[in-house]
Amino acid sequence: MDTNLISISIFIALGIFLPLAALAIGRWLRPHLPTPQKRITYESGSDPTGESWVQFHIRYYLFALLFVIFDVESLFLYPWAVVYDSLRQEIGLFVLWEMLLFVILLFLGLAYAWRKKVLEWK
Repeated sequence: MDTNLISISIFIALGIFLPLAALAIGRWLRPHLPTPQKRITYESGSDPTGESWVQFHIRYYLFALLFVIFDVESLFLYPWAVVYDSLRQEIGLFVLWEMLLFVILLFLGLAYAWRKKVLEWK
């Protein structure tokens, strides 16, 4: 129990220390020569024109949401597929039915989005 706690503590400490160290080292090494032209948006050297408010069509967000859903599905499917044989020997076919239920629920969500014509671009 103590070794698990120590390894988790080391993992958390490294997870906090390494990004902070990388940011600090980058800040010390990079040149810092601010000029008025560098402070302009996008550092293009020309003055920005127009408004900064841009409205995107809602369909972009819907496609992005669907992508994230199926991307997360692949994140769940890969580790499950790696340990499927060992889990099947321990638990039985319940592991297969559980994942089939997960995939069926995701495809029902996709079918619902398709039926509501969310995936059609007009």
